[in-house]
Amino acid sequence: MKKIVTIGEILVEIMATERGEGFNRPLSLVGPFPSGAPAIFIDQAGKFGQPCGMVSCVGDDDFGRVNLDRLKQDGVDISGITIDPDVATGSAFVRYRHDGSRDFVFNIKHSASGRTALTESAKKLIEGSDHLHVMGTSLFSAAIVETILTAMAIVKGRGGTVSFDPNVRPEMLGLPGLRGAFQSIFARCDLFLPSGSELFLFTDAKDEAGAIAEILGRGVQAIVVKNGADGATYHDGRQTLRQAAFKVREVDPTGAGDCFGAVFVSCWLRGMPPDDALRYAAASGARAVERQGPMEGASTHEELDTFIASTGHT
Repeated sequence: MKKIVTIGEILVEIMATERGEGFNRPLSLVGPFPSGAPAIFIDQAGKFGQPCGMVSCVGDDDFGRVNLDRLKQDGVDISGITIDPDVATGSAFVRYRHDGSRDFVFNIKHSASGRTALTESAKKLIEGSDHLHVMGTSLFSAAIVETILTAMAIVKGRGGTVSFDPNVRPEMLGLPGLRGAFQSIFARCDLFLPSGSELFLFTDAKDEAGAIAEILGRGVQAIVVKNGADGATYHDGRQTLRQAAFKVREVDPTGAGDCFGAVFVSCWLRGMPPDDALRYAAASGARAVERQGPMEGASTHEELDTFIASTGHT
């Protein structure tokens, strides 16, 4: 099977146990949970049985170790992850509001993740990979952007493919050079995985049909639009497919889109029919929200088969 590599932040997530706004008073917290959008993605890919690896950096601390242990346990090649003793592993404090939106306090750019670099081990991992997955959350510094663009050139140069999940958070939009980096990556991606309105990030089209036609016309092979509880749609030059979301009891939606993306990309790389890939991806996202913690609901292939069979959606 083809090997996936991703590059970006590894962090721990520490969550407030009660809903409300912000962190303006002492709160009860739970964690640390292994996290970071590209780390969640690659952990789910590994657990699904896809060969995969990650390029990143963690501190020589318990937060780093809890992530490395989880990734290794789930089958991820961690040879491209550096341990830096001079900085702490990244962190995110998260609190859910009553309407389901979230407040974050991040330490990513100035954490070990900010020192992610193209080391010899990282370059070897990338050179042995067939597919690069890029998360928009990882484009938080010029150095990271340059590393990702270099990796993209290596993977594409050996006939590989690239998938891109914009995953844009509002607090990132003001970072210098971010839009240019997004444009450069989008221009060379083969599979585009936006959520909701992110479909319109790179087009002036006024409606979904126009945006899809324009994006496919630029050379993107396929588009998967993630809409959370409203399901997902797949588009390529021949067809449009719709997948309803599985009905489950939501405990924590963090990481569900990353798990969805990991399973879809894995299935796509295996040559699976897109309707089957969508079904597996939706099942992965559904199972992810049933557990608290971004990686806690990651699924094996067998667990997804059992889940899908139990719903009657075979």
